[in-house]
Amino acid sequence: MTQDELKQAVAQAAVDYVVEQVPEGSIIGVGTGSTANCFIDALAKHRDRYRGAVASSEATHKRLAGHGFTVFDLNDVDKIPVYVDGADEIDGGLHMIKGGGGALTREKIVAAVADCFVCIADGSKLVKTLGKFLLPVEVIPMARAHVARQLVALGGEPFWRQGFVTDNGNVILDVRGLHISDPKTLETQINQIAGVVTNGLFALRPANVLLLGTVQGVDKHG
Repeated sequence: MTQDELKQAVAQAAVDYVVEQVPEGSIIGVGTGSTANCFIDALAKHRDRYRGAVASSEATHKRLAGHGFTVFDLNDVDKIPVYVDGADEIDGGLHMIKGGGGALTREKIVAAVADCFVCIADGSKLVKTLGKFLLPVEVIPMARAHVARQLVALGGEPFWRQGFVTDNGNVILDVRGLHISDPKTLETQINQIAGVVTNGLFALRPANVLLLGTVQGVDKHG
């Protein structure tokens, strides 16, 4: 199977999971990226089953609306039974690196509200230790240089994602060279740097379920 076929397979598995596990009339949290887009497209045939969705980015909002979903502001929603999103990397503890598309802050907020986080990914995203993929850090623009120096002190090599602005009006520093053996501690350390909005480690709030696309089919973890 090609990578696109694996994405389609895990997206359909996520739709099957949602239809089976999530009550009708619920509001679904939806992530950002190519695999999440496959999920949106596959969920569209069940649109009338749910009240609508909360989007983790402007791009996801647009895609959901294009399929006829009612898209809610998170401030108007009390409960999200499930949040479905992809990952750039995920380990055996279901800790993730996310944010390659730059939507990490809104993804982390929606994930925090959701009762269950379902990660959908192809087999190439499963790793023993996080850190091969660049770790995105969303930063207030005036703090970019300061945060970069602090990230160097933590052993990383940050690069400014030039020409990119997040949906929140901030910039991204992508950090390489980190061997992340303790993702919860590192997530906390980076978030405590003045000027950091958040970073792409999803360890304090990991996935609850991983649907992993392999050539043998979709494996469920968690």
